[in-house]
Amino acid sequence: MSDEPVRTETVLGKAVTILRVFGFDDGVLPLAELVRRTGLHKATVYRLCGELVELRLLDKSPDGYRLAGGLFELGMRASTERGLLELAMPFLQDLYERTHETVHLGVREGHEVVYVAKIGGHRQARSPSRVGGRMPMHCTAIGKILLAYDHEDLRREVLAGPLPRHTPHTVVVPGLLGVQLDRAGDAGVAFEREESAIGLTCIAAPVLGPDGRALAAISIAGPTNRLRPEQHIPALRAAATALANVVRRRFETG
Repeated sequence: MSDEPVRTETVLGKAVTILRVFGFDDGVLPLAELVRRTGLHKATVYRLCGELVELRLLDKSPDGYRLAGGLFELGMRASTERGLLELAMPFLQDLYERTHETVHLGVREGHEVVYVAKIGGHRQARSPSRVGGRMPMHCTAIGKILLAYDHEDLRREVLAGPLPRHTPHTVVVPGLLGVQLDRAGDAGVAFEREESAIGLTCIAAPVLGPDGRALAAISIAGPTNRLRPEQHIPALRAAATALANVVRRRFETG
């Protein structure tokens, strides 16, 4: 919780006040507690919290509100132009050299995966991914691992659909997808087997931020008839963990 004074006569000042009353160890804070800590009118806090949720600066749960990943993303962008891609590229290149399969770095935007980087050589697999492109979370390994390491509210939203079918193998039954997400959370990796494109297999691991949520994810993709994703789990986990450690150190030293 910040002790710096904030001007509360403006809408922006009131919104910042709400965000700053969250302490380091706070998870979910009920609306009544936010009203008490801010000293603002209940109706004002309720309205502004709703807008902050829409902006992904707060998440809403049945018990109240929590700080959302959008705040961490803004903090990352504000720190000396380091950029996630700049930090990740050495690890992605090393992973490609170890596997000689297509390597991706992806982040979540809404209910979609945005591909930040893609490295592949002559053996590059045919896939619908491209740098700057988007894919639904439910049919990609990166999307699944990002869902597995995010709030339950987001998982419920995605499972509530719609879940478009991209291939005959796309998992479109919420219950089955939920089981896959549970397994991914337990194993620390998620799989895609011809769910976004026929002939493509993929495995992904999360890049965890300081709050334990997935800031990004790294994946390895290749032709189904050649790629044995389980063989690459140690190298994939090592790359994701190493990148997470670098991101965390940069975040802490700012």
